[in-house]
Amino acid sequence: MDTLSIRIKIGDREYPMKVKTDEEARIRRVGKLINDKIKKYREEFGLEDRQDLLAMVAFDCMVEFLEIKDDHTEGSEHVKQVLQHVNQNLESLL
Repeated sequence: MDTLSIRIKIGDREYPMKVKTDEEARIRRVGKLINDKIKKYREEFGLEDRQDLLAMVAFDCMVEFLEIKDDHTEGSEHVKQVLQHVNQNLESLL
């Protein structure tokens, strides 16, 4: 796969990285989302310290990740229960 050398600005710093061509858009989107969260915390709480801002963004991202993971786990359990029920019904018909 082809790789690109890009620079992503997070906060006040630029970070060089090599990414796969087909992942460039996702990586740039992640950079934008992080910067949007930094801006939100800066405006909402009046934070200016870079470390505080990045800590809050990291915390926020992990909360979102765990919510999605929990939702996915619950959805998977529901699908598993439905499939077990369908399987039992099929077995009783045979």
